Amino acid sequence: MDHPWTHTTVLLREAVEALLADASPASGTYVDATFGRGGHARAILARLGPSGRLIAFDKDAEAVAEAARIQDARFSIRHQGFRDLGELPPASVAGVLMDLGVSSPQIDNPARGFSFRFDGPLDMRMDTTRGESVAEWLATAEAQQIAEVIRDYGEERFAVQIAKAIVARRQERGAVSTTTELAELVAGTVKTREPGQNPATRTFQALRIFINAELEELQQALEASLAVLQPQGRLAVISFHSLEDRIVKQFIAKHSRQVYDRRAPFAAPRAMKLRALGRIRPSQAEVDGNPRARSAILRVAERTAEH
Repeated sequence: MDHPWTHTTVLLREAVEALLADASPASGTYVDATFGRGGHARAILARLGPSGRLIAFDKDAEAVAEAARIQDARFSIRHQGFRDLGELPPASVAGVLMDLGVSSPQIDNPARGFSFRFDGPLDMRMDTTRGESVAEWLATAEAQQIAEVIRDYGEERFAVQIAKAIVARRQERGAVSTTTELAELVAGTVKTREPGQNPATRTFQALRIFINAELEELQQALEASLAVLQPQGRLAVISFHSLEDRIVKQFIAKHSRQVYDRRAPFAAPRAMKLRALGRIRPSQAEVDGNPRARSAILRVAERTAEH
């Protein structure tokens, strides 16, 4: 699939090194839970030995088509969201990598409707073969529903005003159906904004997260990773905004401590399931070369052997 949109993988070296630890060549089965355009996947394959395997997941049909270009018997792709990680056999995986960012080809393709920088249909679905687009949802949702989504997923303090404007526009002239229409409506409603940030940034983020159930899927994928990881298997997650990072941070923290049952104070504590290995931020050189990397945080943990 040839197209003009390119993608620069964030934290490429750091993520692959964290995932594979010191193994070179690496054996075992690894998972790239969010294939995207395959930057991490190709780097992992370059480090795998002959017996290594890489299983990728992605619900974007364009990503799956890109994955088909990888002619390597050690590699396979599933057209599924990473919430389906749990379908893999228990304790069968040596490492799971999750890159939670939206790929540049998704953002830069006007037909996908992810960006207010281009005029296109207000879609935003990761998997365009199923589900409801943002435009379809906004055409029927009540103002309170819209406000809750924009507030909770975009941390937008003008959520109520934006929601009322969307509904008023729908009643007067029909539903918002393009990215430009929504961006202009938000800009006319939000009177103040952080320097350098488009007024529609938080609204677009919120609607994308909601329509793809991104935070719910992340929670499910993290829980599934505990089941499929082998002892000493690595979990590496790259997040790009505070809502995602908070979930990842709290998940690792929750499973990195022993749990005591207060109802049975003399019972042995439940063993911790993960060992936190730290967090990594992009270098200044990477941010200078790829501004989309500036908010990225890589968190790494290792699966423990439960007793």
